[in-house]
Amino acid sequence: MEEAARSAVLLCSVFMSGSAPLLGGQLSEMCRLQAAVLRRSRTQEALDRDRRRRQYLRRRRAFLLSSIAGILSVIPTTRRPIWARRRIRGESFWATAESYDEDAWKAQFRVSRSTFDYLVKLIGPSIQRRRTNYRTPIEPRRRLAITLWWFARSGEYRSIADTFGVGIATVCIIVRQVTSAIVELLCRRFVSLPTGQQLDETIRGFADRCYPMCAGAIGSTHIPIAPPRDNPDHYVNARGWHSVILQGVVDHRLRFTDVYAGWPGSNSSASVLSSSDLYLKAEDRPDGYLFPREKSVLSGGVEIPVHLISDVSFPLRPWLMKGYSDEHQLSPEQRRFTFTLASARSVVDAAFMRLKGRWRCLLKKSDIDVSMMPKVVAACCVLHNICELQGDAFLPEWNVQTAPSGTCLIQPDVVPCQEETHGMAEVVRRTIAYNLLSILQH
Repeated sequence: MEEAARSAVLLCSVFMSGSAPLLGGQLSEMCRLQAAVLRRSRTQEALDRDRRRRQYLRRRRAFLLSSIAGILSVIPTTRRPIWARRRIRGESFWATAESYDEDAWKAQFRVSRSTFDYLVKLIGPSIQRRRTNYRTPIEPRRRLAITLWWFARSGEYRSIADTFGVGIATVCIIVRQVTSAIVELLCRRFVSLPTGQQLDETIRGFADRCYPMCAGAIGSTHIPIAPPRDNPDHYVNARGWHSVILQGVVDHRLRFTDVYAGWPGSNSSASVLSSSDLYLKAEDRPDGYLFPREKSVLSGGVEIPVHLISDVSFPLRPWLMKGYSDEHQLSPEQRRFTFTLASARSVVDAAFMRLKGRWRCLLKKSDIDVSMMPKVVAACCVLHNICELQGDAFLPEWNVQTAPSGTCLIQPDVVPCQEETHGMAEVVRRTIAYNLLSILQH
């Protein structure tokens, strides 16, 4: 526009001027400017046409895509003819399993049908997968059945895949997903230290076993694993096989109230305890007690707190009592205390026996990654508690499976803890040992 104005001014000046020599130069300049204006105008028009063309193409493409999507939405979905291999044997097995009677069902899946249905109700929504146009997802009942089958046998993924009519990778994924769902959704609900009325019932339960002021028995056991790729020597225990350690607290009803698993098998029970949340919870409290101090009783001027009991591999603390070792001459009261404590502490060994007897994946080396083992162990403990709460009986023949044999590894021997004696804890232990009967009467 500016150049066009200049051209107009120049043209006016040509006609108003009377100078002939300047007329030729001014006309030449005017033509040059007018040509430049025309070129720029044509270039802008070409750019505008190209921009409008691109906008048109984009709109037409969007219209075509929306039209195709609308057409596809009204067309009935069909199964892809080649998507997954049909496994008739596995499908027929699951259909047959659904019609099992109670005894046959429990023999296969280690839980009663009512317990199985209860578990499906608890975690079914979280393990349900969305239906797609490609194929129907595996239903939650079948997913849970695959996982329980693996827990109960720890068989190879290939054999489980053939049994249930799914792929090998599918079995691996399902076991991981269902295990994670059990731990994330149910662990806090079914595995927790007793409080309130439940704590009072637990104390009375151990008092019936002739040991006072006890809220649970703590113990540890080794779970076999395949040699890991990273630092395999750290996982070799005193027996020479690879393992991770399960530390568990058990109440008088053989239910787990605290679970801590995953530490390499070369560690001691005291080392595992000192790294657990249970230890930190007790040691970080100002009074050094794990349970409410108002539950404590006085005996001979000594405060006896509610505590846990353990074997000699654990350290002695005011909140954790253990029996006297045989290294020194014991008095009759000390021997009676040690025997009574060991008798009451037997609940943890019984709980480990039931846990491994029901879920055989904890008895032999599995092909699952070591990073997943803590969740597998915790999930088995949750399922153990649910079975106990549901009154799902432990069958006697499962106990035979935990006996040492060619396939069941022998646990390492108990090694006494060499930690220095805690002064206050020793006073509490001595008071209980010499006033056992009077404390039981509180």
